[in-house]
Amino acid sequence: MTDLLSEPPVWLDRFRARAQDFTVPPMMRPVNGARAAAVLILFGDGPEGPDVLLTERAATLAKHAGQPAFPGGRIDPEDDGPVGAALREAWEEAGVKPAGVHVLTTLPELYLAHSGHRVTPVAAWWREPSEIAPGHPGEVATVARVPIAELVDPSNRLTIRHPSGLKMGPAFRVRDMLVWGFTAGVLTQVLEAGGWELPWDTDRVEDLPSEALDLAARD
Repeated sequence: MTDLLSEPPVWLDRFRARAQDFTVPPMMRPVNGARAAAVLILFGDGPEGPDVLLTERAATLAKHAGQPAFPGGRIDPEDDGPVGAALREAWEEAGVKPAGVHVLTTLPELYLAHSGHRVTPVAAWWREPSEIAPGHPGEVATVARVPIAELVDPSNRLTIRHPSGLKMGPAFRVRDMLVWGFTAGVLTQVLEAGGWELPWDTDRVEDLPSEALDLAARD
């Protein structure tokens, strides 16, 4: 008999149906020779409702320092492709036990020119949540289950602008984190696909904080 508790909840049905419709911007279409990587978009039923797992990278890292992100990293030869890499990284970075994760699908591959990676987002349902904590203090500063309700709250949404005046894309202020860049772009499409997005003021524009700009300049 199938254990119904192990099946993904109905609130994920629309996301699952529309996951392959994600748009890949022209500048993010994969190119040959780029290093393969994967990230885990992990949905769960948290104490405050449906949520998504995010980490914040340590400020001491040489790449993507201080940036909120999905758990993830390069695909190693011993990984079973993007899924294996995403699950391994989530275990190493946040303590997510792979056995408790139900993989839903992989999303279209995205190319990050500034780091030379082609990234495969892996979407999954957290069937049996485990205790989470930063796995590598030198790499991960924070681990948080962020409620979808907070992500779609219009008061938590904004557009980030480079001090030069160039708009850099959508962002979120949640759990004492400013989520921007690649992660914010993927989250925006996730919320749209799942039917969770609420109208928000896209004219609310703020400059990227100087500390975030300084850390990003290391990349």
